[in-house]
Amino acid sequence: MSKTIRIKKGLDIKLKGIAIPTRGADVESKHYGIKPTDFPGLIPKLLVKTDDVVKIGTPLFYDKNNPDVKFPSPVSGKVTSIVRGERRKILEIGVESDGQFTSESFSQEEIKATDRETITQTLLKSGLWPFIIQRPFGIIARPGDMPNNIFISGFDSAPLAPDLEITLEKDFEALQKGIDVLAGLTKGKIYLGLRPGSKFSSLKNVEINYFNGPHPAGNVGVQISKIKPVNKGDLIWTANLQSVVFIGRLFLNGKTDFRKTIALAGSEVNEPQYYNTILGVSVTSVVKNKTKKATAERIISGNVLTGKKVEPDSYLGFFDNMISVIPEGNQIELFGWAEPGLKKYSASNTFLAKLFPKKAYALNANYHGGERPFVVSEQYEKYLPMDILPVFLLKSIITNDIDKMEQLGIYEVIEEDLALCEYACTSKIEVQEILRKGINTLIKELA
Repeated sequence: MSKTIRIKKGLDIKLKGIAIPTRGADVESKHYGIKPTDFPGLIPKLLVKTDDVVKIGTPLFYDKNNPDVKFPSPVSGKVTSIVRGERRKILEIGVESDGQFTSESFSQEEIKATDRETITQTLLKSGLWPFIIQRPFGIIARPGDMPNNIFISGFDSAPLAPDLEITLEKDFEALQKGIDVLAGLTKGKIYLGLRPGSKFSSLKNVEINYFNGPHPAGNVGVQISKIKPVNKGDLIWTANLQSVVFIGRLFLNGKTDFRKTIALAGSEVNEPQYYNTILGVSVTSVVKNKTKKATAERIISGNVLTGKKVEPDSYLGFFDNMISVIPEGNQIELFGWAEPGLKKYSASNTFLAKLFPKKAYALNANYHGGERPFVVSEQYEKYLPMDILPVFLLKSIITNDIDKMEQLGIYEVIEEDLALCEYACTSKIEVQEILRKGINTLIKELA
C-alpha cells in the first residue's frame, strides 16, 4: 500500500541555469566512450584492441572479479583509443561512430523470457547488467545473488537536475517493460519513489510511494531508508529510470539502444535546455559553442554535488543524465570576508543573501578555505534524513574501526547520500572520498 513520506532534513541549493523544458538540436558526435572509473571497485580487463570493429552492445571489457559482467559499446564503429593512467590503469575506451548504429541482436526466446535465468543471461550478454546496482556498497550487482527487493527513484532532486518526466516522455512503454523484466529478478517487490502528482503514477507491477521535501529526497538510498532500511545481510538492488528504459527497449525490440535525453545546465550555459544524444557522448559535442566562456569554467559530468570534473575531450559518465557548467572560481577575492554577501549563498545562512530565500545564485567551485580540524558537531545531521550519525561514522572510517562502521550505518549509505554534508562542511572534509574508502575496506574484509 502506497504512502506519502515527508522529508524534513535536507537542502535545495538554488542555482542559476536550470534547464528549461525545450529541446535543442540533437547532439551528433563521431566520438563516444566508456570510462571504467565510473564503476566503484571494478578491475577492468579488455576484450578489444585499437581498430577493432564493434556494434552497439559489443563488449569492450569485463570485470575481473565478475567475468560474466561485460560493458558495452554505445555505438557501432571502430575502437580508436584506449587511454591508460598510472600502472596502466584503463581510464577510457573511445569508439568512433560509423553513423550506422548497427546493434547486436537477440532471439525471440531471449527477449520473451520470463524466467530469471534467461533474463539474467540476456542482460549479461547485452551489456545492460552494469546498470543494476546493489545496496549495500553501491557496486554492480552480482548475477547469482537474489535481492530482497528492487528500488527505483522516479525523480531527481539534486541541484539543476533534469525533470525525468521530460527526458523520458516518449519512453513510457519501454519503462513499463523494463519494470516487468526487473520484477522477474526478485522474489520481493519493485518499489518506485515519486513526487506527488507524477505522471509515472500509472506504472504497474510496482509499489509506489510518494516523497515530499528537499534534496536528498530523490536519492534512492533515502527512499530505501524510509521503506525497507538496509541491515547487515540484506541485499537490495537499485536502478535509475533511464537504465530501466534501456532494459525495456532490449526486451521490446531485441536490440540494445542507448539513446537518451540529457540536460545541459548551469550558470555558464547560454541556453540551458535538453538535448537528445547517446550514452557516452563526447563532452565537446554537447558543450561546444553553448557556454559563455566569460570566466574559467568547470565542466561536470553529472550534478554539482556528486558529478565528476571532466575535460572537453572526455565522455559523458555511464550513469549521468546531465552536464553542469559552473564558474571555476579561481579568481582572488580581496577582503571577501568583510562583504555583506548579498550575492553569496551559504547553507548556514552566514550572509545577508538569506533575506532572499527564492533567489538563484551562480555559485562556483571555490572551496573558500582549506581543510580544518574535523570537530564533532551537529552540522551534518540537518542534511541527512536517515537514522545515522554521519560525523561519528566518518571518524570510524578514518580510524579504520570496522565494528564501529557497521554499528553506525555504513551499509545504508553511499557517496550521494552524504554529498550535502560535504557541501555544507565548515571543515572542508572530503566526505564522499572518505566514505568510499570505508566501503572499499569493508568489501575487502567481508570477502
